[in-house]
Amino acid sequence: MQLGTRWSVGSETPDRLPATVVEAVRRVEQELVDQKVDASSWRWTLTWLERKPVVELDDGTVIRYDPSTDTAHVHEPVEGEPDDDDY
Repeated sequence: MQLGTRWSVGSETPDRLPATVVEAVRRVEQELVDQKVDASSWRWTLTWLERKPVVELDDGTVIRYDPSTDTAHVHEPVEGEPDDDDY
């Protein structure tokens, strides 16, 4: 069993994250800076689903890892799109 963790935007990512996921986290954080979003109080949450990392930002952005292609896929929330709380 792997436990998840939380960390603040701009802080070091957990060591056990694949490099492609770390790169995706940094790209999302850079987009926030470029858009002048104050994310100083936002945090990332790392959970493990079937031994694969799933990283979620407080705004609903989710990064999923595909180990078969060693890629990270970023899904940003879309305004008007239902979330888990809507069901």
